[in-house]
Amino acid sequence: MKQGLKIKAIKYRRRGYSYAMIKKEIGISKSTLSGWLQEIPFKPNQTVLKRIGEARTKSAQSRNEQKLHNIEQARQEAKIDLGTLSHRDLFLLGIGLYMGEGTKSSESIRVINSDPKIILLTLKWLKDICGLKNNNFRITVFLYPDLNEKLVKNYWSRLTGLPLSQFCKTQIDSRTDKKSKKKHKLPYGTAQLSVRSNGQKQFGVHLHRKILGWIDHANVLAGIV
Repeated sequence: MKQGLKIKAIKYRRRGYSYAMIKKEIGISKSTLSGWLQEIPFKPNQTVLKRIGEARTKSAQSRNEQKLHNIEQARQEAKIDLGTLSHRDLFLLGIGLYMGEGTKSSESIRVINSDPKIILLTLKWLKDICGLKNNNFRITVFLYPDLNEKLVKNYWSRLTGLPLSQFCKTQIDSRTDKKSKKKHKLPYGTAQLSVRSNGQKQFGVHLHRKILGWIDHANVLAGIV
């Protein structure tokens, strides 16, 4: 399970190991490690000091500390810029999200993403803005053969609060031409959140067309079309 590798990587980093050393131990690319570990302070251990030299190590540590400082500064500025989130803000945020991630052509409402935050935001928007309830949702999980289907489904169930009875058949990517390093980046696969009207016409094709109407009119108001 790739989540287990991430936990190992975090432990190695906290023990003062470099990306190169962690890569050698667990076989994960430096780019993936950078994403996993960028917010963990780097305090090199004696093995690292001996291997790359004290001067280079101090330089790397200084750069890491500066990076963490810059990240925190940007986040604080972003927090001030955003302020509070109103109901209309959420309405417009969801329109933008669906414009980028939602289905447009099948007259059914679906959003697919590997980022849990995107799925949770979509869920909140469809509930708070569109009036849907938990029983209107279904989830389909897409994963690689090396992932544990039961663990992945349980993860998405806990995250969304949707019972496993509302999960559709899992789709497993069995293609052999996929690069192995890409598999490591999706420890919980990809989730597709879809809507079922359950006999309520306002939540079926009509709602999909209404969402597309919101998107079209938002473009008009923005002067895009």
